[in-house]
Amino acid sequence: MRTDYHGSSSPNMTSFGRSILSMKRDPAVHSIDHETQNQDPEIEAFLRQVYQRFHDLSSVDSHELLSVSWISNLLDVFLCCQEEFRIVLFNRKSGFGKQPVDKLISEYFDRSVKGLDVCNAVRDGIEQIRQWQKQLEIVLCALDDQKHVGEGQIRRAKKALIDLEIGMLDEKDNVNIAHRNRSFGRYQKDSQRHNSLKRFRSLSWSVSRTWSASKQLQAIGNNFFPPKSNEIVATNGMAMAVYAMSCVFLFVMWVLVAAIPCQDRGLQLHFNIPKSFVWGGPMVSLHEKVLEEARRRDRRNSCGLLREIYGIEKSASLMNELTDSIRFPLGEEKEEEVRKGVEELRVVYGGLKMGLDPLEKQVREVFHRIVKSRIEGLDLIARGNE
Repeated sequence: MRTDYHGSSSPNMTSFGRSILSMKRDPAVHSIDHETQNQDPEIEAFLRQVYQRFHDLSSVDSHELLSVSWISNLLDVFLCCQEEFRIVLFNRKSGFGKQPVDKLISEYFDRSVKGLDVCNAVRDGIEQIRQWQKQLEIVLCALDDQKHVGEGQIRRAKKALIDLEIGMLDEKDNVNIAHRNRSFGRYQKDSQRHNSLKRFRSLSWSVSRTWSASKQLQAIGNNFFPPKSNEIVATNGMAMAVYAMSCVFLFVMWVLVAAIPCQDRGLQLHFNIPKSFVWGGPMVSLHEKVLEEARRRDRRNSCGLLREIYGIEKSASLMNELTDSIRFPLGEEKEEEVRKGVEELRVVYGGLKMGLDPLEKQVREVFHRIVKSRIEGLDLIARGNE
């Protein structure tokens, strides 16, 4: 049975691409869960894959955590787990039409459909980052590859940096959309500003203004409890498989909201997998690492924990301070400082240019996979009840 997901654009996907039945038993996960031992080998293998995939994700260096490439790998993991879970369900279709299996699976798909709004909001957030990327591009066009940096180039770069800073502050303050857009039209006439706002809305917002990412995560996590031993035995391990997939889903949605700008972001989510469920250990470890990142003094008020957003904030702030201190005529030492600052911005810009489009495609794929899996799962339940 081959379950590797090939729709992803991530170059690191090969490290996650082991079949759930052909993977060698690592001694560390040989007894992945005492609750499923001697029951269903395919479900044991599925849980082993959940463990291994999240163990790989949690083993990265701290500077890679929450980067665009790491988020991309996380979405690959979700897509692979979802595909493997789909196969687990399909191979047990003869058991559908019975309780409590039907109830467990229906609840999972009802929970998963709440992630569709999260995907839409995350795509909005990616578009917001693109707006900041455009300001970086203006700075680079003004200052990069210039034989001599003149006053006109500095003034143009300074305006873009101010607009970038205002745009990011607006996102942090979570103010209304009219204020969010002011950095893109501060010097325009009223009619021009209105047209700019209209265009910006069409590019960015696909969820209601009253929608809350924090409340949506709470809705996904409501009435979400580990299965009891008797439920696991009664379902031949299926209750554990559904719970594991639910944990994967909830964790991935939580990380997306933590990393990408969203309306009413919030990380206050109760996420506690029992220690006896060994497969959940790496997921719990990652949850703690993300929270530690959010608690850092320089990240507490960030509009997103994405590593590249931190790079934008840090590099743009340094360039702002540098351009404030410039006096003309520009000395060689100061000009060299400008070029170093520009080089840092170029690295940040290059990472965004390479990573945002593939990341958005993955989020779109997650959206469609959620819809497709729910349709297939509910169809299996309906056929089992015929």
